[in-house]
Amino acid sequence: MTFVAHGLGGSTDLPVPLSYALIGAAWALTFTFAIVALAWRKPRFDAAKPGHPLPVWVTRIVDAALTRWVVALLGLAFTMWILIAGLFGPQNNTNALPGAFYVLLWVGLVAVSLAVGPVWRVVSPMRTVYRVTLSLFTFRRRNYPARLGYFPAAFGLFAFVWLELASPDPGSLTAVKVWLLVYAVAMALGAGVWGGRWFARADPFEVYSVVASRLSPLRRNRDTRRVVIGNPFDHLPSLPVRPGVVVVLAVLLGSTAFDSFSATPGWRNFVDELSSGSQVAATLVRTCGLAVFVSVVAVTFSLAACATGGVDRRQRLALPGQMAHSLIPIVVGYIFAHYLTYLVERGQETMVRLGDPLGRDWNLFGLSHAEVSYILSSHPSVLATVKVSCVVAGHIAAVIAAHDSALRLLPYGHQLTGQLAMMLTMVGYTFTGLYLLFGG
Repeated sequence: MTFVAHGLGGSTDLPVPLSYALIGAAWALTFTFAIVALAWRKPRFDAAKPGHPLPVWVTRIVDAALTRWVVALLGLAFTMWILIAGLFGPQNNTNALPGAFYVLLWVGLVAVSLAVGPVWRVVSPMRTVYRVTLSLFTFRRRNYPARLGYFPAAFGLFAFVWLELASPDPGSLTAVKVWLLVYAVAMALGAGVWGGRWFARADPFEVYSVVASRLSPLRRNRDTRRVVIGNPFDHLPSLPVRPGVVVVLAVLLGSTAFDSFSATPGWRNFVDELSSGSQVAATLVRTCGLAVFVSVVAVTFSLAACATGGVDRRQRLALPGQMAHSLIPIVVGYIFAHYLTYLVERGQETMVRLGDPLGRDWNLFGLSHAEVSYILSSHPSVLATVKVSCVVAGHIAAVIAAHDSALRLLPYGHQLTGQLAMMLTMVGYTFTGLYLLFGG
């Protein structure tokens, strides 16, 4: 089966006309803002809320050294399995490495982080190697510079989406292998200099997992450190405010929008005409397009967050970072809207291939004769409804989160007027996102 625009063929496959979806989404956001503006006069979300504690044994199992080592070693073993498939398996489009890299890692990590929290901290193979190495050797480490914040992670995330969306051959096994090699070397060198803090700030997948986990209902009680369950909106403001956090979210959101935009015939024709058949020129054009999308998200969100009165220059410059968590629902909604088909269908295909990593007709997982179920692609109306719902729900949640943050951060008298620019920005994101989702 051929996948077009992530399993969605275009507006003709959707159950409602494009104009209806755009107008309905805009009204949904407007009504949401009007309701919360009139009925929501005090901040309600607080990361310090205790939540509802789960049984003590849950925390004990989660925190047990045995549990963490077992999970970490299983993650390392699974990584090695995928690398064996990539290095020694069939060097063609039946290799499991690209599917594991683009689908299981990029999209699956979001789903798992939403369910159980920032799981990459535990399963990261580079962290595991570092922990084992640390037990054998003593390193003299420096303090990680606070001014760097999440900028290294933002660069790593941009490198990933560049490989997927702008490089000459994203499906190339060689390209994926080179990317992973550079990633491993960068993580190893950084950890050798700055220790474990390097992973928390610079590992693109760990920061990606932390961002997605802020919508998870599971979290830690700040005082007791017990695992609790609670309102995800209370968890959102706990996203650490560090330099580069807005850039991280801009990369995630802007790249997803560019993914849909780059599939439109107009953009492809533009790239072909401008590059005149040159692969280097085409890559450069796509790279510029990707950078423009990321920059537009970063600039528009920052300007919208700063567009308020009653604050001094220092407070104004801090607002984009303090409100960055309100973008998380949009990011998560877009990721599932754009890549849900890949996760469900290409994910099955990848697992089947991992059952025979070397292409020798092995049946290690009992999946060699399994057939991929194209359950979403075969029901385009259901798929389209789910995709549109993810986009709209993400934006509504973002408006609610931004409104609550504004009540907490902005001075009295500017709490509503200071949100108008952000509201218009959210509406613009919604129109753009749905327009691109419908294939332009």
